[in-house]
Amino acid sequence: MEFRFNCHPLFRQRIVRINNSLLPTGFVAPNRRVALDATAQIAEIINFVGQLSAHAQGLSNPVTTSQKLRSSDHHIYLMFESNDRNGLVVGILKVGRKSLYVFDQTGETVNVTAPCVLDFYVHESRQRGGLGKELFEYMLNEEKIQPSEMAIDRPSEKLLGFLAKHYGEFS
Repeated sequence: MEFRFNCHPLFRQRIVRINNSLLPTGFVAPNRRVALDATAQIAEIINFVGQLSAHAQGLSNPVTTSQKLRSSDHHIYLMFESNDRNGLVVGILKVGRKSLYVFDQTGETVNVTAPCVLDFYVHESRQRGGLGKELFEYMLNEEKIQPSEMAIDRPSEKLLGFLAKHYGEFS
């Protein structure tokens, strides 16, 4: 997904982590104007890719928007590919803690707050090339968590297939 602005200054590495500041972790702006422009550009990226993810999952509204991220403690990982133009954003992975109801060993329903995969999307033109696995592994390393410790909020069939293929625990 290419944007009207140059994404290269926002992505100092292939995968960046975005929190509710809407700036990549470690991003340093020389002045306020550059920071505001970067925030607006990241918001545009998140909103556009969130819409593509919703469409791919058959959802009427996106799960991921910049406004929702602003008012949460979730994180978004964006994957970037450099090129000789503005660069391409090729994937998104949103994670965070969420209150969920689960069954315990006795079959009782209990409320837990668990680390959760909230949205995961790799552009259709880049699927089946290992990018999703690279993005997911990066997130696991950054969050210092194992796949079996993550809950999945309303997983799509594609996500379940991905997890079963690469981690086997979700089949």
